[in-house]
Amino acid sequence: MNPAEEILDIVDENDRVVDRVPRGEAYARGLRHRCVFVEARDADGRLFVHRRTATKLVFPSLYDTFVGGVVGAGESYDEAALREAEEELGVRGLPRPSFLFKFLYDDGAGNSWWSAVYEVRCDLPVRPQAEEVAWHDFLPDEEVERRLGEWEWVPDGLAAYERLRAFRSSR
Repeated sequence: MNPAEEILDIVDENDRVVDRVPRGEAYARGLRHRCVFVEARDADGRLFVHRRTATKLVFPSLYDTFVGGVVGAGESYDEAALREAEEELGVRGLPRPSFLFKFLYDDGAGNSWWSAVYEVRCDLPVRPQAEEVAWHDFLPDEEVERRLGEWEWVPDGLAAYERLRAFRSSR
């Protein structure tokens, strides 16, 4: 299926479903929907980082510290987190990602989505989806921090990364 044709739940400011429309329409009209962000780390604690393909509908060719994506119509955040992580990492049998927190991403320019943030450990060899991932590696935190000022990152993923850093420092 063409990603633009995937049906999404449209939600209000309280994350209640108010409509269902194709993804392409949701993006074109700036309708609020749901997304998941899954931080994947390997057995050594390194973070999975990737560069999105140039064909992505949103934020093409930018770097991201999360795997994830939109939550399909009628799908739960938990279901979407596992599905998206397995799809983007190219693995099967991943442990269920652990939910951490949720926030409303809104860039003030028509991009707004409820964002559920998860973490998962991936000890399996990854084979990222060629349609989604142009480059990938597991990087130590110090290198990720250094690259934050050098590479162009997806803005919603950067917002989730900063919130996750604050979330962990407050525990």
